[in-house]
Amino acid sequence: MSCNALIRPAWTPATIGLMVIGFMVFWPLGLAMLAYIIWGDRLDGFKRDVNRATDGLFAGCRRGRARRRDWGRTGNIAFDEWREQEFARLAEERRKLDETLNEFDEYARELRRAKDKEEFDRFMAERGRNKPAPEEPQQD
Repeated sequence: MSCNALIRPAWTPATIGLMVIGFMVFWPLGLAMLAYIIWGDRLDGFKRDVNRATDGLFAGCRRGRARRRDWGRTGNIAFDEWREQEFARLAEERRKLDETLNEFDEYARELRRAKDKEEFDRFMAERGRNKPAPEEPQQD
């Protein structure tokens, strides 16, 4: 997601304006915009997790359907064997792609954690520098 986007999950003038207009037109629209502003940055991970779960669910259904029906046979044994080998090869490629996706997700998660830690450390360092020195009691 581009940080330059006009409507992004952040407190920008555009999103605040849309939220106010949404509340004036129909209150659920304003509420939806408020939810997007607050939790919109989590949508990418949520969509990815839901897609992965549904892919797994429907992949199981496809495998079950393929076992129940033998509608894909052509009658040519050589072709059917070749096709089954290609399906197995493609399934292996899909498994490798899924593993690579999982590795990349872990890598990106680690990068976000490192960035968050760096920002927090910088905040703590600046906070320590900006603290006023304790005043010493005046002696007469």
